[in-house]
Amino acid sequence: MERMMELDDAFANAAYIPGGADYPERWLADARAFRSAHATALDVPYAESERCAFDLFQPEGTPRGVVIFVHGGYWLRFDRKFWSHFSKGALEHGWAVAMPSYDLCPKVRISEIVEQVKRAIGVIADQVSGPIRLVGHSAGGQLVARMIASDIVEPWVSRIAKIVPISPVADLAPLMLTSMNADLRIDAEEAAAQSPVNLGKHDVPVTVWVGADERPVFVEQAKRLATEWNAGLVVEQGRHHFDVIDGLADPQSALMRALLD
Repeated sequence: MERMMELDDAFANAAYIPGGADYPERWLADARAFRSAHATALDVPYAESERCAFDLFQPEGTPRGVVIFVHGGYWLRFDRKFWSHFSKGALEHGWAVAMPSYDLCPKVRISEIVEQVKRAIGVIADQVSGPIRLVGHSAGGQLVARMIASDIVEPWVSRIAKIVPISPVADLAPLMLTSMNADLRIDAEEAAAQSPVNLGKHDVPVTVWVGADERPVFVEQAKRLATEWNAGLVVEQGRHHFDVIDGLADPQSALMRALLD
């Protein structure tokens, strides 16, 4: 029980961020305003489940390719409707942006979410030509990293030009000892198979991004993934787990340069 409490605290974010509880409502309001002005196609299905759909934002003119953002929330919460405004940076650089949702635990397990994200990318790739750039935050960081693991054989893998896992949960094993696992249902087999730190990868450029002010476990996991994959690593000063993605809305940010260069 003591170990569970320690790990629950290690992976807690909002409690260690000033005003942390206010972020979801702020994201939701900003995303709603952005969609009303910029959406190209909303609620595009990629599978039968109601949550298996994506929103697509198109720039002016022919897009240079597509950026796919996969959201986080410990595979337990949120959907695409919270993040629309983070399309701004890529859109202003001439990239289309797709934001998929996926089913959540405990309805499904993480391995099933991985399959859903694979399917979403396939449908998006059919609709937008050109290179694909993947970016994901927290649990979404695990999901985008998983997309370039060496066991992925989808035809769109050859189109992936860059991935940026932001604050990725790169090793699922510690989560088995948290109270979240009552819903996540991670076992040793799934932890081994779905943890990017355990997997080889395709020859795709990777920059792992994390905030310097995040909980230590996120910094440690980001560094470990960068080491295992011989990838670039940026520890952004002055950023915590909730504002580390703000650069996606700023066309001139260092995060956007890492994703699009």
